[in-house]
Amino acid sequence: MTEPRLDGLISLRKVKGDFAVPFNHRAVGDNFLITNDLGDLTFVTPGELQKLAYGDIAKDEPLYARLADKNFIAAELDIPAQAERWRRKNQFLFYGPTLHAFVLTGRCNFGCQYCHSSIVGMHRTDTDMSIEVAERAVDMAFQSTSPGITIEFQGGEPMANWEVLQHIVEYARQKNALVGKSLTFSLVSNLSLMTEEKLDYLLERRIQICTSIDGPKDLHNKHRIYRDADGFDTTTGWMKRINERYVEMGLDTNLYRVEALPTVTRAMLSRPQDLVDTYVELGCRAIFLRKLDPFGFAARTAKTLGYSMEQFIHFYIEAVDYIIELNKQGVQVMERNAAIMLSKMIADYEPNYLDLRSPGGAVIGQLGYHPDGRIYSSDEGRMVGAMGDEAFCIGTLDNTYQELMTAASTRALVIAGTNLGQPDCVSCTYRPYCGQQPEYNYKTQGTIGGRMRDSTWCRKHKYIFDYLAKKLHDADADDLAMFDRWTTNRPQEHFLQEAGAI
Repeated sequence: MTEPRLDGLISLRKVKGDFAVPFNHRAVGDNFLITNDLGDLTFVTPGELQKLAYGDIAKDEPLYARLADKNFIAAELDIPAQAERWRRKNQFLFYGPTLHAFVLTGRCNFGCQYCHSSIVGMHRTDTDMSIEVAERAVDMAFQSTSPGITIEFQGGEPMANWEVLQHIVEYARQKNALVGKSLTFSLVSNLSLMTEEKLDYLLERRIQICTSIDGPKDLHNKHRIYRDADGFDTTTGWMKRINERYVEMGLDTNLYRVEALPTVTRAMLSRPQDLVDTYVELGCRAIFLRKLDPFGFAARTAKTLGYSMEQFIHFYIEAVDYIIELNKQGVQVMERNAAIMLSKMIADYEPNYLDLRSPGGAVIGQLGYHPDGRIYSSDEGRMVGAMGDEAFCIGTLDNTYQELMTAASTRALVIAGTNLGQPDCVSCTYRPYCGQQPEYNYKTQGTIGGRMRDSTWCRKHKYIFDYLAKKLHDADADDLAMFDRWTTNRPQEHFLQEAGAI
């Protein structure tokens, strides 16, 4: 099928500029996808696109009502209502950083070949965060103007510094008893240092637990090397145990279970169904297909583990097609990239995923705290720092919160992370749903602003948006019901710390 072109379809001399709101367009099959700055979308035929551009649609035509309902007719736009809608979807602009990644240690007992964090051996206790630094980092996090904050424990393997982890939890809970923020904790761990006693504490303190599973046992153990035992059995064993405890606690098993995510390596490209099946067998309801990033050890092992963006997209499409087929068979599992993007496209909901918003999450959405007190633009910025490049170190705990938020480096990162500052993004149909990561731009192109027409970041997201647009264009009622499930926002309120708890 030949995709439609605008050549010969639209004459600029006939365009009626005040009839439609500003919109962008992109060919999808034999039709066009059009989007406006508010994030509305619809599909139109070439003839309908011409009528919209020319303002040649009578009020009694069904097309007029359909486009007005989607906010494409300027005269029908309820500006106060849309202004409030815009404010709701962009409320993150009025808050400070919500995610605070605490790197408790550089130590790790796993030897992941692609490790993004540039870890060190378990004997290197000099890389541990001290209690003094931990308390100062919590103090800084609580200065955020955001009404809610998440403290995420990172590493290395954060449970290697268990005493400081506990101290941070108790200290933050004490502060929050006075401040009253929406406070949550998240632990990113390989689970190898877990014990029943530690699990009791994590569950009692309502700490969300996330881990990594890189597909079937053979692939997982090949890339996530654990010399003390079978890494796959160790991690999945604790996943099952934690999920059992959630059941014992009476929590909704559709909502509460250990989160896991894979890092896609070259060896995984030919096995998308095996990867999805592994997650389904582990009881996961979601899988986040994560491409290998250019940080840490992954930059060194790219020759053996890496692949082209086109290879990743081919893998991604195979995997998500299989996930959709499983859903049709009654297996409820989703892919998180797709769910995040569809939330923006059809659910009129901004999930505040920091990598896909504009401005991006650097500094104003998240901060990364190094064990020695350095503060980075994000966890990715900290990863760049671990590679010997301090470009994204915006200060230290000796700085004030105001100094960090108003620094020249912060302003530069916000500008670089704004789609409206990108020539190619301005005219992109997917601009209302997309975002920037200056750290990725810097590592792949040498500039925080990046050049989107040459960017693998842009190619990845545009490929996926194109895939989802085609799915929406061809969707039947069952498909739309499935996408509705994927985009239904169900907050995990159990992980919220109780107000006034000490």
